[in-house]
Amino acid sequence: MATTNLGPVLSAFERRPESLIPLLQSVQESLGYLPPDVLGTVARHARVPRSRVYGVASFYSQFRFNPVGRHRVAVCRGTACHVGGARFILEQLERTLEILEGQTTEDMEYSLETVACIGCCGLAPCISVNDEVSAKLTPMKVRKQFKKARK
Repeated sequence: MATTNLGPVLSAFERRPESLIPLLQSVQESLGYLPPDVLGTVARHARVPRSRVYGVASFYSQFRFNPVGRHRVAVCRGTACHVGGARFILEQLERTLEILEGQTTEDMEYSLETVACIGCCGLAPCISVNDEVSAKLTPMKVRKQFKKARK
């Protein structure tokens, strides 16, 4: 799938190492993630070793190597959310969605991740689902919200 659809994405970038990060961002935007077979294509285009592409992509948390679900659930781990019980919110989401942080449900509906800060500290603890924030959460609220959505 991946490499045959990359022509327009690749052609927008110069064939040089300095293009690597924006090129990876564009490829991920186009495909939704960075499939393993694409890393070699990106490496050849940017004129860098495949190991460097993997090193850069695995260093920055913005890059994903697995497809994400239709709904990206991000649990805030910022100070206010941490103090407010973000760990319990994450644990409840893992139980309710039956996946662990960094995973996607089998039906590709939900992906679960943590982020450093959502920017809604006064509403802690928070999560965002596809960039829509749910605030002042408790494990019970999370369970109800996602049990209903999973039906």
